[in-house]
Amino acid sequence: MGKSLILAEKPSVARDIARVLNVKGNRKGYLESDGRIVTWALGHLVTLATPEEYNKTYEKWRAEDLPIIPEHMKLKVIQSSKAQFNIVKELINRKDVSEIVIATDAGREGELVARLILNMSGNRKPLKRLWISSVTDKAIKEGFKNLKSGDDYLNLYKSADARSQADWIIGINASRALTVKYNASLSCGRVQTPTLNLIKIREDEINNFKQEEYYSLSIIAGGVEFKLVKNANYKHKSEIEDLKNKFDRSIEVIDVDTKVKKKYPSQLYDLTNLQKDANTKFGYSAKETLNLMQTLYERHKVLTYPRTDSRYLSEDIVPTLEDRLSAINIKNYREDIREIRKNGIKKSNRFVDDKKVSDHHAIIPTEEPVRIEELSDKEFKIFDLVAKRFIENLLPPEEYSETTVTAKAGDIELRAKVDKYKISDRKIIIDEIKVNTHHNRQPEYYNEGTLLLAMENPTSHIKDLSGKETKILKSTGGIGTVATRGDIIEKLYSSDLIENVDGKIKITSKGRQLLEIVPEKLKSPKMTADWEQKLLSIEKGELKAEEFLKEIKNYSKESVGEILTSDKQYRHQNLTSTKCDVCGKYMLRVNRKEKEMLICQDPNCNGRKVISVMTKSRCPNCHKRLKLLMESGQYVCETCGYRTSKEAMEKKFKEKANQPKKGEVKKFLNKQEDTSINNTLENLLKGLKLDD
Repeated sequence: MGKSLILAEKPSVARDIARVLNVKGNRKGYLESDGRIVTWALGHLVTLATPEEYNKTYEKWRAEDLPIIPEHMKLKVIQSSKAQFNIVKELINRKDVSEIVIATDAGREGELVARLILNMSGNRKPLKRLWISSVTDKAIKEGFKNLKSGDDYLNLYKSADARSQADWIIGINASRALTVKYNASLSCGRVQTPTLNLIKIREDEINNFKQEEYYSLSIIAGGVEFKLVKNANYKHKSEIEDLKNKFDRSIEVIDVDTKVKKKYPSQLYDLTNLQKDANTKFGYSAKETLNLMQTLYERHKVLTYPRTDSRYLSEDIVPTLEDRLSAINIKNYREDIREIRKNGIKKSNRFVDDKKVSDHHAIIPTEEPVRIEELSDKEFKIFDLVAKRFIENLLPPEEYSETTVTAKAGDIELRAKVDKYKISDRKIIIDEIKVNTHHNRQPEYYNEGTLLLAMENPTSHIKDLSGKETKILKSTGGIGTVATRGDIIEKLYSSDLIENVDGKIKITSKGRQLLEIVPEKLKSPKMTADWEQKLLSIEKGELKAEEFLKEIKNYSKESVGEILTSDKQYRHQNLTSTKCDVCGKYMLRVNRKEKEMLICQDPNCNGRKVISVMTKSRCPNCHKRLKLLMESGQYVCETCGYRTSKEAMEKKFKEKANQPKKGEVKKFLNKQEDTSINNTLENLLKGLKLDD
C-alpha cells in the first residue's frame, strides 16, 4: 500500500498535523514518515490567469477588446509561491503516493485552495477530506479517524470555482470598461459596489435628515410613572395638551401582575459580531480582527475556526464543554467557572441547535490550555471577548422580578413597570402629569463594525427589495461572506471610494460618482442574493455550474455595453496642482485609512507620494492621535493645535522603550495567585497605572 499525502493550507497547521500523526522526517517543504507525507500550501498557490496571460494585446486596456470572456479559464501558479507549488506537485505525482488527504480549511475557499493545486498538478489519485473546526491535538486525531470521501465535497469545489470565475468575469470586464471610458482608475464588483451603495444610502439619510419633535405623557401617581398604552406619541403639542386635560385627580388600578424574568447574555460569537465588538471596543479593523483570530486558531490553538457565520453549537460539542472550561480555568475566569460547575453545565437551545450550524459552529475556546503570557496584548483582548461570552452562556441566567401595573383614567389605559409595587389602594391620586418632548434620532455614520452587520443584514437598509429577495438575502447571509467582508472594506479604502474620518466611514467624491455611472444591477445586493442562492444550489448538486456561468457571461456582455455607450460624465474633484514625478500629469489628493496621499490621475501610472500619516502617539494636551507631516517631519494635533518635532518624539520613544509594557505587566499579574508579589519586579510595578 502506498503513502497518504496530506495537504494543509498553511505550514503551521501542517506541522501540527505531522506532530499529532508522528510524522517526523523534516524535508524542504514537507515532512515524511513510513506511511504519510505532510505538506502545505501558503494560502493560495494557484489562481486564475490574468487577461494578458491569455493574450499579450490585453496588456493595454482598450474598449474594443471587451468583454474578455475566455472559452476555458486558465490557471497560473502565483509567482511568489512557485517554489512551494513545485514541491507539492512533485509529491502529488510521486509513484509511492496512493491517495491525497485534503486538510485545507474546512469551507468553500479552503476547498478551492486544494482543488486548484491538484488540478494544476494533474492529479488523478483518490481523494479524502479532513473536516475539522479546530486544530487541537484531539480534533486532529478525531478528524483522521473519521476522514470523508473527497467526492462528498466535489460540489462544494464546483460552487467555489464558479464563484471565483464569475467574480473574474464581472469584475475585470466592468472595471476595464469604466477605466477606459472615463480615463480614471475605477473598479467595481458584485460585492464591493453594493457595499459602497450601503454607505452612500446611509450618508444621504444623514444629509437629508430633518429633526422633528413629538410628544408623550407621563402620569405620576403614588410615586409610580405611568405611560399611555395606546397612541403613546403625538406629533402636535396641542393634541397632547387636549389629552392631558381629560384626566381627573385620580386613576384606577385594574391589574397588578408580578413575574419572575430571566436576563440572558448575548449569543455566542460568529466572526461578524466579533469583528463588530472588536471595532467598537478596541478600534480594530475587520481585517485586523480576522488576522488575530487566525493566529489564535492556528498558532496558539486556543479558539475554534474563525470564519463562521453561526452563533450556535452542534450537539456533538456539548460533551466537550467541560474540557473547554478546564482549558480557560485561569485567574481571570476562575470564579465564574466555579459557579458553572456548582450548578452543572446545562445545555440550552439558546446556544445548541444543529439546524443553525452549517459548516462551522460558533467561535468558542478549544480544549487546549490557554497560556496568556504567550499572547500579545491584542490577541488576549480578542481571546478575552470570546472566553467571557462563552462563560456567560454557560452561567445560569440572571433572575429578577418585574411588576406590571395596569390602570385606567376613564377610557384611557395606562401601564407602568416597576421592580416593587406596595400600594394596596385601587384608586391613586395623580401627583403630576408631564408632557415630554422627544426628538427623532439622526442616523449614525457606519463604522467598520456596524458596516459589517449591515452587509450581513442589508434588507433593513435597502427599501426596493421584494419579499422574495429579502427572504433570499436573509437565508444566504447578505452581501459577501464572513471570510471576505473585511477584505471588501479594505478594497474600498485602497480604491479611494471611502475614507475613515474619526472612525466614521464616509463615501468619497470618487465613490459617489462611481455609483452614478456603474450599471444599476451592480449596485444592488439583489445580484449577490441571486448568486449565493445559485452557488448554494451548485453545492447541493441541484444546479450545474456551467448553467450559472452562462448567465454570468451574458450579463457581462450586457453591462460592458451599457458602460461604453453611456453619456454620463466623470470628473476628478480632488485634483491638485502638484505634478507627478513619473509622468508629469496632475496628481489627486486621497485619504487612505491612516494616511493622506497624492496619486497620479493616470490609471496606467503608479506615481504616488505620502503627505501625512496618522500615528498611534497621543497629544499630551487633549489625548487625540497625532499626525506626522512627512515633508516637515512635525507631529501635529488637529484638535488642539499642539506641535512637536520628529526629534523630540523619537527621544520620547526611546525613553518609553525602557519602561515595562502595560500588556506584559497585566499578564504577569494574572499569573500570580497572591496579591503580594515578593520579587524584584514589585518595585518596578509600583505606581504604574494599568487603566486602558
